[in-house]
Amino acid sequence: MFVKSLEFENYRNLEHNTLYPTEGINVICGDNAQGKTNLIECLWLFTGGRSFRGSKENELIRFGEKSAKINLCFYSMNREQTIEMTIQQGKRKPVLNDVAKNYVSQIVGSFCAVVFSPNHLTLIKNGPDERRSFIDGAICQIKPSYAVLLSRYKKILNERNALLKDIPRHRELEDTLDIWNERLAAEGSLIAMERFSYLKKLNEPALSFYEGISDGKEELSIEYKMNCGIKEPADRKEIAETMLENLRRRQNDDIYCGYTTVGVHRDDLIVKINNREARSFGSQGQQRSAVLSMKLAEAAVLGKEKGETPVILLDDVLSELDSSRQNYLLRKLSGMQVFITCCEMSVNAENVIYMNDGRIRNSEEK
Repeated sequence: MFVKSLEFENYRNLEHNTLYPTEGINVICGDNAQGKTNLIECLWLFTGGRSFRGSKENELIRFGEKSAKINLCFYSMNREQTIEMTIQQGKRKPVLNDVAKNYVSQIVGSFCAVVFSPNHLTLIKNGPDERRSFIDGAICQIKPSYAVLLSRYKKILNERNALLKDIPRHRELEDTLDIWNERLAAEGSLIAMERFSYLKKLNEPALSFYEGISDGKEELSIEYKMNCGIKEPADRKEIAETMLENLRRRQNDDIYCGYTTVGVHRDDLIVKINNREARSFGSQGQQRSAVLSMKLAEAAVLGKEKGETPVILLDDVLSELDSSRQNYLLRKLSGMQVFITCCEMSVNAENVIYMNDGRIRNSEEK
């Protein structure tokens, strides 16, 4: 899979232009605040995911304009494909291969990419929400139907939480709570099984990448921690029964709190370096290397499952790595299309894109 062209109009500070990258390494070079990350973000939006910077849709539109348009031409599944996207009134409206889609979620899995930016350091530093988002987003690119499963679970969870808030005023409603317990446990067990399965695939390449980055001095491991206490389930039935038992046991506490205190929406990923939790004991360098290894492992798993390599987006990744680690990463990414942002040229690249105040110039134009 690779990008053939990217056109953008009224997108953030980028001036209307079309980018024609190479199929190998593309370096986007320029000073800070010139639009390098905007270009990476623009590409990422075609995966169907939200901005990796946490931006709202309206913030993606150039100041003073009412809408933005971005168009992608890419090669995938042995053919050329296109995604056109209009951003307007807080929404993205996609058109995939000339077929209009009602929701951005309907293009998930069509164009696949993996992004790493300094913002992703919070994957280890912050709470479990971001780690759940990481694994759920990775699974969605492999199985777009997983997004539907997550949506179903969230809807049931919201219904149960609303009921929990009503019960103190209407005690007769408590008899209906078990219906939602059973539904939440059933859908939650499906999510947990998908997460366990994905982590089994992720751990091996993540360990390999981290060993390379650390020069073989340290080991990385990732564990899925369910808040219902299961460590390694035998099957989905075991998870569903255990979750249902926990929901029933915690029912009075949930009524008192007014929200659901057990379930896959409160699970976590435990990232360890040399068997010590990276969040508590890892240095900033170790945490950065761990997250980078996880993201590169995500790309490896995605490529294996989809049968073609995803596009790699690296935003300001190499600046804190020495030359040997930079060379290691670039060797591992050989054969993939890569976009790397940097302030100064520090790697050999087939194509260099210079950015200044939202304007792009190729190396031959400099």
